[in-house]
Amino acid sequence: MITVSNLSLNYSGTPLFQNVDLQFTAGNCYGVIGANGAGKSTFLKILSGELEQTSGTVTIKPGVRMSVLKQDQFMYDEYPVLQTVIMGNTRLYECGLEKDALYMKEDFTEEDGNRAAQLEEEYAELGGWEAESDASKLLQGLGIPVALHEKMMASLDPRQKVKVLLAQALFGNPDIILLDEPTNNLDINSVIWLEEFLMDYAGTVIVVSHDRFFLNTVCTHIVDIDYGKIKMYVGNYDFWYDASQLMQKLIKEKNRKAEEKIAELEEFVRRFSANKSKSRQATSRRKLLEKISIEEMPASSRRYPWVGFHMNREPGKDRLFVTDVSKTVDGVKVLDGVTFIMDKGDKIAFIGSDEIAITTMFKLLAGEMEPDSGTIKWGVSTTQAYFPKDNSEYFDGCDLNIMDWMRQFSEDKRESYLRTFLGRMLFTGDDVYKNVSVLSGGEKVRCMLSKLMLSGASVLLMDQPTNHLDLESVAALNNGMSEFKGNIIFTTHDHQMNETVANRIIEFADGKAIDRRITFDEYVELKKAEETE
Repeated sequence: MITVSNLSLNYSGTPLFQNVDLQFTAGNCYGVIGANGAGKSTFLKILSGELEQTSGTVTIKPGVRMSVLKQDQFMYDEYPVLQTVIMGNTRLYECGLEKDALYMKEDFTEEDGNRAAQLEEEYAELGGWEAESDASKLLQGLGIPVALHEKMMASLDPRQKVKVLLAQALFGNPDIILLDEPTNNLDINSVIWLEEFLMDYAGTVIVVSHDRFFLNTVCTHIVDIDYGKIKMYVGNYDFWYDASQLMQKLIKEKNRKAEEKIAELEEFVRRFSANKSKSRQATSRRKLLEKISIEEMPASSRRYPWVGFHMNREPGKDRLFVTDVSKTVDGVKVLDGVTFIMDKGDKIAFIGSDEIAITTMFKLLAGEMEPDSGTIKWGVSTTQAYFPKDNSEYFDGCDLNIMDWMRQFSEDKRESYLRTFLGRMLFTGDDVYKNVSVLSGGEKVRCMLSKLMLSGASVLLMDQPTNHLDLESVAALNNGMSEFKGNIIFTTHDHQMNETVANRIIEFADGKAIDRRITFDEYVELKKAEETE
């Protein structure tokens, strides 16, 4: 359905990618991956026509309808929710508006009648009479209740708006769907629904995502943006990753053998070039030497940070006691009698669609809020480090560079130590003197993770730590959390992190906390079973 031929894009004379030849066909889901800044979102904008390429062509089969997930949450504030979804099929929406306007005319003419008849036929062919029910099904599948369908978009919270815009992109069976980070801010049930929708979808789906499990579940192909090129591979993310690691290993081994052979030939030439009896052999070796080339490893744009947490001291048996905690926020009771005990070895994932309740629980645990009733008691030998969902207070208006910002949280103030530490988190060279107020979202998250690593705390409290991170950083964080010997309480939309780190799930629903000592995959299966009952 989409053919990309000899595509190139330059920014200020510097190529972002070049000589790209790809073909996207119906029935497949293509996951677009690459480091931050590699050009994933830019590539989707070129495919959609929002951005013009420097050279080459993007050809879409005539009559094909493309739908794009909109990123501007305020774009439809003046429209009702249901209408916003139907606007995903532009022609259907315009047809309905024109048809209704004709019927509203007081001086309805014969010409108007003929035009109305044409519109009625087109409207029916486009599925207009089922549009509201189809839109409603999409919204309900994504967790937007019927009570909100006639509300204005401006009245919805940001997470609800994201779901409506996603429903808009999926509406009306488009031939091609372009999705840029569709799982951001989606709760677990909505992600599961989206995965099932895309797996059953007959058209072409091209999706950018940092969620490894999501890419593994829905993708038939991986489109990798790296080395200034865009290449397509058959298979899901794990298949691509394993294959790419194997290829890197083979190239390194080939280079090693070539280097050994070159060294051997150079030594022979050096020893015998002045020896007349060996001069002919030396000459032949020299010619052979000229033919051997060491294949340099491609300069990948991917960079892998190192994330590792340690405890300054092992705490005692008592870790955390939460007893009958309640809290009201902006007049709404978000926590109602929450009770649980954290034991040694517990790594707890907070799960639930009510992120306000979860964030409130984190703030209470971190001491940034006090409960209206109930108690939170930490073991006297525990220490806590907190990663907030909103880290703006640590950076906005701050006049420190990264080095000095980190120095605040480090016992070792030496620049050599801090530079080594920051290098592990991908801040190298003059980067360490960049003012923290101008850092990107991903850079700020890496700073906050560095702060946690320096703390030496025995308990980590982490509210959405994967936000703004690329796949490589998420994987590094996942490894660091898995290997940590202390306690962790965290929440994330990353399925793989939930499954590999958590040994306990606490679900927040209607102010209550439901405590389950099960894995995340067991929790997902449990929720699926509950929905089918």
